[in-house]
Amino acid sequence: MRENTLKTLIQSGGHAVNGWLGIPSTVSAENMATAGWDSLTVDMQHGLVDYADMVSMVQVISNQGTTPIVRVPWNEQGIIGKTLDAGAYGIICPMINTVEEAEALVRSCRYAPVGERSFGPTRAIWWAGGDYAQHANDTVLVIPMIETRTAVSNVEAIMAVDGIDACYIGPSDLGLSHGFVPKLDREEPELLEIIEKILNASKAAGKWAGIHCATAAYARRMYAKGFSLATIGADNLLLNVAARNAVAEAKQTEAGDSGGVY
Repeated sequence: MRENTLKTLIQSGGHAVNGWLGIPSTVSAENMATAGWDSLTVDMQHGLVDYADMVSMVQVISNQGTTPIVRVPWNEQGIIGKTLDAGAYGIICPMINTVEEAEALVRSCRYAPVGERSFGPTRAIWWAGGDYAQHANDTVLVIPMIETRTAVSNVEAIMAVDGIDACYIGPSDLGLSHGFVPKLDREEPELLEIIEKILNASKAAGKWAGIHCATAAYARRMYAKGFSLATIGADNLLLNVAARNAVAEAKQTEAGDSGGVY
């Protein structure tokens, strides 16, 4: 079976830089895949991506040598199985709050006798290899999102569930759940303490953690804390910021010109 290079990188002690795709376009996905990301996550929860979009986007990502990850819309066995059959090498699942929900996620991602995933890997077997069934359980990453008060209170037990590889922190929902505005790159002492708690629970279980960041500078801070994976923004955010900066720079007059901005 084709190697999961993201998993190999993290197991070797490396730091993974993850990109995020919410634009339903193979052209945009291919463009992002040429930028050197260690993995790219197609967002089916809050992005504008439907199932057919995701399949095509996973194709162009994987064919560029980047590990394809998908955030599914919910913890539902049908969409998780179809996403893995399309060739996703990891599932990020939102709003996992309890041990029971974490166990259900694992069952959806793993073939028997470990889980309940139905066999029919379609594109996955074409791309990953004819021995996919023998190695998928050890290759595909299962990553619950920890992003609510309830999840934080259960995080040690969630991370101890067999078959969970890592956790992924959603700072916006985590903030909302604790009475703060939704945003990335948290600086509130209470939330930083909670983020540290999630990270420590993951490490204590012998697993790793990822977090969504707005900037590369914040991502580097998270690596220094012990996070193995950091996402930087998203395709639509990066495009918008770059466009706004370019326009703002172009509209500035030369130094000394009293005209201000056009």
